[in-house]
Amino acid sequence: MSDPLGFINAELDALKEKGLYRNLRVLQGEQGAEVNYDGKKVLQLSSNNYLGLNTHPRLRKAMIDAIEKYGAGSGAVRTIAGTMSLHEELEQKLAEFKHVGGTLVLQSGFTANMGVIPQVVDDGDLIISDQLNHASIIDGVRLSKAARAVYAHSDVNDLERVLKEKASQYRRILIITDGVFSMDGDIAPLPDIVSAAEKYNAIVMIDDAHASGVLGRNGRGTVDHFDLHGRVHIQVGTLSKAIGVLGGYIAGPAPLRDLLIHRSRPFLFSTSHPPAVAAACIAAIDVLLEEPQLIQRLWDNTKFFKDGLTRLGFNTGHSETPITPVIVGKGDLAMKFSDRLFANGVFAQGIGYPTVPEEKSRIRTIVTAQHTKEQLQFALDVLEKVGKELAII
Repeated sequence: MSDPLGFINAELDALKEKGLYRNLRVLQGEQGAEVNYDGKKVLQLSSNNYLGLNTHPRLRKAMIDAIEKYGAGSGAVRTIAGTMSLHEELEQKLAEFKHVGGTLVLQSGFTANMGVIPQVVDDGDLIISDQLNHASIIDGVRLSKAARAVYAHSDVNDLERVLKEKASQYRRILIITDGVFSMDGDIAPLPDIVSAAEKYNAIVMIDDAHASGVLGRNGRGTVDHFDLHGRVHIQVGTLSKAIGVLGGYIAGPAPLRDLLIHRSRPFLFSTSHPPAVAAACIAAIDVLLEEPQLIQRLWDNTKFFKDGLTRLGFNTGHSETPITPVIVGKGDLAMKFSDRLFANGVFAQGIGYPTVPEEKSRIRTIVTAQHTKEQLQFALDVLEKVGKELAII
């Protein structure tokens, strides 16, 4: 009898032949600048823990206190019996932080995109999406019945071309872009995108997953970074990266929140956050407001590390943020580079096709506020050593 899932082994064998098959690294202990993966102590350069908030004393205490007071879980979806006072407090604090009328918290940034896009546009509408938008945006777009178009990455002239050609054919237009692009670390040209959208009365939506806690005053994100409050209609963010905990949120006008409560499927059909998670997210926002030196340290470390990579001759693309790729051009070489770095005490994950095009395969590095200059210099020394061994530089 044939195995209907037998094709899976062939798929895995193909990955192995291309040098792209990976085993999961297992973290033993807490996430920090120095970590223990698979029993080996290495310097972490692959975490999204930009500010080190996941181990911040205020977040730890908030979680413990919430467990003691509220228990381990919420017990239901928000619309039945699972809305707790902590959920409402978090959303109110987020709305004030983002300078919007309302926010809604979901289980992840991924589900936030899938939860909002199909509720904003439908059959007879058009979505215009940046070529390099995150997979969660792409999947959210696919869930909508709206027509779709793609403009060349961060190319506002191409965006305007699409608007000019198509806008008159549709009822509503939704333009979506990442704020910071997760693979290349570049920042969307949001002021020009907004200006183009306003000519055609289009809705502007931004995914600020990698800008939340990183860009703008106190980490308010790309909209604040460019001082575009009131001109960007929908913001999606994450509580899982710089915020240090778990979840995603949708920020916008209060009526949008009300509509999503009634229509957004990830919200309607998923149990709400454990109270400890909500409490830690509240504490994280307080830390952003009261300890801005963490963000300054992040950017100081970013400059130090980028300057070092440039001096060594690595190709870092167009990065403008703590996300800094080291592009090597072949998937198997990226994986070999990553493995050699790990053997020498630095964890920087290799990334190849289909996450990025084969010719742009890379390791992706992310520095954090937790790193010391000595640690970053160690990383640069290892990168130089391995880069020369593999003839990358």
